[in-house]
Amino acid sequence: MQQRYVGNSGLRVSALSLGTMTWGTETDEQDASELLRIFLAAGGRHVDTAASYADGRSEALLGSLLGDVVSRTGVTISTKAGMTTPDGRRGVDTSRNAMLTGLDASLARLGTDYVDIWFAEAWDPNVPLEETLSAMEFAVRSGRARYAGVSNYSGWQVAKAAVLAGFPLVASQAEYSLVRRSPESELIPSIEDAGLGLMACAPLGRGVLTGKYRGGIPSDSRGAAGVGAASVEPDLAEKPSRTVEAVCTAAKGLGRTPQDVSLSWVLSQHGVATAVVGPRTPVQLKETLEAQLNPLPPEISRALEDVSAPQ
Repeated sequence: MQQRYVGNSGLRVSALSLGTMTWGTETDEQDASELLRIFLAAGGRHVDTAASYADGRSEALLGSLLGDVVSRTGVTISTKAGMTTPDGRRGVDTSRNAMLTGLDASLARLGTDYVDIWFAEAWDPNVPLEETLSAMEFAVRSGRARYAGVSNYSGWQVAKAAVLAGFPLVASQAEYSLVRRSPESELIPSIEDAGLGLMACAPLGRGVLTGKYRGGIPSDSRGAAGVGAASVEPDLAEKPSRTVEAVCTAAKGLGRTPQDVSLSWVLSQHGVATAVVGPRTPVQLKETLEAQLNPLPPEISRALEDVSAPQ
């Protein structure tokens, strides 16, 4: 698998990153171990997690596999801080105290003394940005984080953070796919101007771009019930459905899979360093890793962009 530089930094990550949002909830220890083994065997090297994923259980599960499935230096790891769940309600707190306390807890769960990229997971309107950045700078200068970035920031928020930071930010995380192209209007120009790389989350549109929802909602899919259903529902509307049909048509004509077409398109876009895939099962990951990840023919890319153009 291709290794790509993150923004203007010297950090390299695999073209596909392994997302672990479901680890500790829908993905148990046995499946997590198998997912990591399959990913590594395919040349994958970057694993993404967060303190907020399953209230830290995702990090703990990944930490339990370090040294067993893979050495610490055999992977690069990114994690995030700033999201809290007091009384079961999700909130944001990127104060210096919350960020640094969160990082210490993350490192303990992961069983390592550093992470490769540490993200502020969300914009906090109640905390001065300078305070959040000071915590991140301290983490980088103390060696607990090799690099730092921001997640779920808008374009102007990324630009402001890049200007105020006393150290280089290297990455931004945001959802980006053929059914979620909003980053193109502001975010991607901002991160390119600031020299950051985009880690594109949900590049398969939360599974919609695999084509598995074309004939209805599979009973074992993320969109079948609960929180997952609410997150998938917007991408089942008429316009995203037309995009999915176009992707499947292109895949058939090229002799490739819908996953391959969708991921190849994302990875060819300006500013994208890696696409973060989040398979729940080893079967899903194996299907994703069948992707060639070669650039699409220009006429196919233009056709997909025409049908998926944001309204």
